Amino acid sequence: MSNKSFIVGFPRIGEKRELKKVLESFWAKECSFDAVQKVASDLKKRHWLYQKEAGIDFISSNDFSLYDNMLDTAYALGAVPKRFAHLSGEALYFAMARGSEDLVAMEMTKWFNTNYHYIVPELSLEDVYKLDATKVLQEYKEAKALGIQTKINLIGPLTFLGLSKRVDGKDTYMLLDKILPLYVQLFEELSKLDKELYIQIDEPIFAKDQEPKILSLIKPTYDKLSHVNENLHIIVMSYFEHTNEATQIFTNTPIWGLGLDFLYGKENLSSLNAISSSGKKLVAGVIDGRNIWKNDVQKTQELLEQIAQIVPKENIIVSSSCSLLHVPFTLLHENKMDPQIKDWLSYALEKLDEIKLNTTLFAKGKNGLSDAQQETLKANQKSVANRKTSSLIHDLSVQKRVADLQLFARKEPYEQRIKIQKEHLGYSDLATTTIGSFPQTPELRKARRDFKAKLISQENYESVMKNYIDECVAFQEECGLEVLVHGEPERNDMVEYFGEQLKGYGFSQNGWVQSYGSRCVKPPFIYGDISRPKAMSVDWITYAASKTDKIMKGMLTGPVTILNWSFVRDDLPRDAVSKQIAVALSDEINDLQKAGIKIIQVDEAAFKEGYPLRKAQIKTYEDWAVRDFKIAVAPAYAHTQIHTHMCYSEFNDIIKTIEAMDADVISIETARSGNELLKIFKATGYKQEVGPGVYDIHSPRVPSVDEIVTQIKLLLEVLPKEQLWINPDCGLKTRKWEEVKPSLENMIKAVKIVRSELAN
Repeated sequence: MSNKSFIVGFPRIGEKRELKKVLESFWAKECSFDAVQKVASDLKKRHWLYQKEAGIDFISSNDFSLYDNMLDTAYALGAVPKRFAHLSGEALYFAMARGSEDLVAMEMTKWFNTNYHYIVPELSLEDVYKLDATKVLQEYKEAKALGIQTKINLIGPLTFLGLSKRVDGKDTYMLLDKILPLYVQLFEELSKLDKELYIQIDEPIFAKDQEPKILSLIKPTYDKLSHVNENLHIIVMSYFEHTNEATQIFTNTPIWGLGLDFLYGKENLSSLNAISSSGKKLVAGVIDGRNIWKNDVQKTQELLEQIAQIVPKENIIVSSSCSLLHVPFTLLHENKMDPQIKDWLSYALEKLDEIKLNTTLFAKGKNGLSDAQQETLKANQKSVANRKTSSLIHDLSVQKRVADLQLFARKEPYEQRIKIQKEHLGYSDLATTTIGSFPQTPELRKARRDFKAKLISQENYESVMKNYIDECVAFQEECGLEVLVHGEPERNDMVEYFGEQLKGYGFSQNGWVQSYGSRCVKPPFIYGDISRPKAMSVDWITYAASKTDKIMKGMLTGPVTILNWSFVRDDLPRDAVSKQIAVALSDEINDLQKAGIKIIQVDEAAFKEGYPLRKAQIKTYEDWAVRDFKIAVAPAYAHTQIHTHMCYSEFNDIIKTIEAMDADVISIETARSGNELLKIFKATGYKQEVGPGVYDIHSPRVPSVDEIVTQIKLLLEVLPKEQLWINPDCGLKTRKWEEVKPSLENMIKAVKIVRSELAN
């Protein structure tokens, strides 16, 4: 029997972001939901056909989503929070994800250590759950109508519970008895679809350290699911790390196969004996689903042969390491990229061919390849060799500077710095600011596009940007903000903008990746040694500062976030790449303060998402991540106040690491999770100043003055006014001015009310 090829999942936003565009049109009430469904249906068909044409054997259905698969699972299980109970259909679905004028959206957080965000289900013992399998069944039937037999992708019950939260704060796994019967019911319905059906159940929760009591749930859960119907073949998938503890248990259940990531979980190799003796199929994740570098076929074949020394070759299925959701769609439209660099890359569509090539080569050897595949293999070997020796990659001057680095931290301790800063800056308790960006209008985007396409002059481009900065400064002064920002009109993305100005970075035209819902990002990629040829932000920030007598905050993205939100070269350790970025940013910070900028915010929005999933590896990551933040800000004078911002972080386990970063002020997202995140700062005696978000910017609603007053008072129950800053919980680039202006005006009014009450 020939070896089979397998895709864990496929991007869904569309080759040209079609889903994003129709969703945003629907939310703006410019089209009907029928239009959304039409685009979604067309995309699914197109994506299935791409995979079929590439020769992929195991193609997924139900990996598509209008917003998020965890949200889809909650919706299908009837796990709907009570505040949404009066809604139904698409109104309910999108309200759960995005909120509405009078409803707070469900919490959103990172999907493991990726830049994808999922909606966090809210569960309760009192809730009554009811299955709605419509979407799952419909997608399978849609594919079958095209002559494509798919496997059905599902979020596993243990991962669903492990990533959910209970409204009463208790253990979500206690609800397994409520959730598992719904999965059994779903399997019963699926068994009616065909005589033989493959079900991929994603259980990546086991890529993280788990207590024995959680591991003990595996066997009874999968014994029950496996016995629903003998025509259902269950493939349990995990990815992003090794799952050795869980693998030992899964091999003793009646599941058909087990999928493991051998790239980001190399320790999975130690589980091969258990898999071999169980006789189960092994879906071997050997093609990188998280990064964009062309597959080294020779290395992959060596890995597959190593696996085949233990697991019978006929039981090995060749797969992507995880869903291809995490990489851009295709290189076909990248016609402006340096051809040499482009030759080193592979996006989702190209990875389909890599998987098929590796599958055929593994099964049949070189003699089994077609003529076209023989040529592809030769081209692959040439490309891999060229990348290893290219002069574009290695910069000896950068390597020497990083090796000779002397300045690793600021000279003065925080207690000394903050006294100097309070006197030098003169800001009040409950000082008000924003996180940095203001709405990215169609006019701004057009001006940036036209400038890149050389349709307008640099003078015209700068005029558009400066006019916007003028408007942002004027609005902030008018509404009463105390520490201003320039609004970031010149920035397409908080990482790409800096990447475009750093040597060693590459950029794409259409390298879009879904971040959440309709939100897409276009990560740059690091292919070589990093340096900063010239100042990146000084001109824009100093221009904005010249337009006001108030403090103008400089805005930079931190080294760890630049790293974590980029596709990173795989020929150098990540910590070495991060250190190069930190050194480059230290020059920018020095230039900003020399230009008179008194507050500089160095955003580390992705600091937490870079954390290893396994505790044994965390200290190493923390050590170099903190090191590199401190290297970046090391040149700052004592009177230069360094802010940082973090997104969607559970701080309980990293609060000491945050302290070690030694920023003067940290702003954090807390609006969707109440004050739970903030309490840890009080519990640990955190000394630095904190700016908890007082309203959620990811929902299209304007918070009232009373709502923000209440939120500020809740903050004051945790931290004293002298330690608090007041700000939204994230940047405002994705919002519209008609939402931003009243929201900030209400925030300022709320601060004035609270200050007045405190004064009395």
